[in-house]
Amino acid sequence: MTNDHHDHAHEDGSPLSDIALRVRALEDLLVEKGVVDRAALDKIVEAYETSIGPRNGARVVARAWSDPDYKQQLLTDATAAIAALGYRGLQGENMVVVENTPATHNVIVCTLCSCYPWPVLGLPPVWYKSAPYRSRVVKDPRGVLLEFGVALPAETELRVWDSTAEIRYMVLPMRPATSVGKSEAELAALVTRDGMIGTALL
Repeated sequence: MTNDHHDHAHEDGSPLSDIALRVRALEDLLVEKGVVDRAALDKIVEAYETSIGPRNGARVVARAWSDPDYKQQLLTDATAAIAALGYRGLQGENMVVVENTPATHNVIVCTLCSCYPWPVLGLPPVWYKSAPYRSRVVKDPRGVLLEFGVALPAETELRVWDSTAEIRYMVLPMRPATSVGKSEAELAALVTRDGMIGTALL
């Protein structure tokens, strides 16, 4: 786990950056002028947060489950392996993928703000950006995971990975035992955003 310096604005409790303030002012103006409907905007944001973005990561996970060579590449050089499937860009320049196993469970966080791998997970959920999650998951990861409904055996090692402005993490969840014989598309349908953060089991 690393706590490298972050070079961008903090969220939740910290003053907004100039850019964030401008975005908020522009959004308010567009809503006020009737150009944008705030409810529709919220639905678009929710779609990117829960389905469109995470679908990319789900395809990465499904490929890793289906192709041992790709899985090895993903765990060795995640940035290149993810880019090979066409997912690259801002917030995904330096990726590291960590694998969940019966002996080890990984969870990701960004303790200083909300660094997050947008190309594969979409927009970060509100709880990921919240101060309670960012502080508590480091101090009491087992307790926080229990609140998400994830009860792990006492012997399972828990590893918390702290994303930074330089590195973004993604969890490669364990493949469900019931998924034998499924196609890559069917496997991708089993993968959830929270599973790739480490706050859910599949």
